Amino acid sequence: MPEMHFRVRWPDERIEACYSPSVVIKDHFVAGTTYALDDFRERSRIALTIAAERVREKYGFLCSRALGQLARIEAAAAQFEATPGASVTIVSFED
Repeated sequence: MPEMHFRVRWPDERIEACYSPSVVIKDHFVAGTTYALDDFRERSRIALTIAAERVREKYGFLCSRALGQLARIEAAAAQFEATPGASVTIVSFED
């Protein structure tokens, strides 16, 4: 299964490398695009859940690393909920 990393820029300009066990992340994000915080969070939930399920289909268990990445995204996004106009940019994909 082709895993990949993607880099995001948070509203505080911090760049974080994120993980997906599947290239499905590219079906939900476009490099160079900025997403409203809630949209980014929802797209991440969908994509990383699909990726974790693909691992289950192939290996018989959910990908805990994908679910851990989703938890980190949720926690980071929560820090910016009160920030008006908060957005997240997909900086790049790294296959």
